[in-house]
Amino acid sequence: MILHAGLIARRKAGLWRGVMIEGPSGSGKSDLAFRALDQGFRLVADDRVLVWVSEGRLYGRAPDTLRGLIEVRGLDVITVEPLPLCEIGFMARLETPERMPEPTTKTILGIEIPLLAVNPFETSAPAKLSRAMEVFDAAHKRRI
Repeated sequence: MILHAGLIARRKAGLWRGVMIEGPSGSGKSDLAFRALDQGFRLVADDRVLVWVSEGRLYGRAPDTLRGLIEVRGLDVITVEPLPLCEIGFMARLETPERMPEPTTKTILGIEIPLLAVNPFETSAPAKLSRAMEVFDAAHKRRI
């Protein structure tokens, strides 16, 4: 399945854990991903993510034609060294978040993952993705 989204990842405990970034065209997916690269994240896919399930886990990668490319709106499409794939740990939906939301999830290909509302243009947005990764990973370990 191919989704209109971006995918970035960060190394955690020896594994690459991904954040899929979802939002309408022009909502800031690529901008947030580009800024997150400066915060220690790596690009997996921009604009389109090929997703699949293996052994009960959700994974993603870039389609071959988009591998290593990210749009810097108003400037160019640039090349970066991408990760070939990663497990998707949670989804960041680009919208105005509630102050203290109830936990929510999204099901993709039968796999339920945490869902986080994020304003992509807040200066703190990449840091919030990092923090959410810690929170969601800790919650995931408690369920195992």
